[in-house]
Amino acid sequence: MKIEHVAWNVEDPVAVAKWYVEQLGMTIVRGSADGAAAHFIADDSGSVMLEIYNNPVVKTPDYAAMDPLLLHLAFVCDDVRAKAAQLEAAGAKMVGDITVTPTGDELAMLRDPWGFAVQLAKRSEPMI
Repeated sequence: MKIEHVAWNVEDPVAVAKWYVEQLGMTIVRGSADGAAAHFIADDSGSVMLEIYNNPVVKTPDYAAMDPLLLHLAFVCDDVRAKAAQLEAAGAKMVGDITVTPTGDELAMLRDPWGFAVQLAKRSEPMI
């Protein structure tokens, strides 16, 4: 089986999708302003897709209150420091410091402007 998408419920899917497109190079595959305003966005490989939507039937989670170790979205990144600085300038907030693991992976954890945790990862050896 192939994963089609991972979804998360947000207050303003149009703004969230726009930020991910502008800041992280995602592409809108399908977007709607009606109903849940669902936006399907794909990474630059075109094989990983997220659904950003708002369904008022359920309460939007308080992502900012969640420990990023519980839930985060990780992006492969060639220059963690430069990308982290760019995201901060666009409204993201750093969570801790940029770290290097014992295996040589460079990692940064940030929160997007709505509190969702985003990780930047430069792996010493590509994982996939």
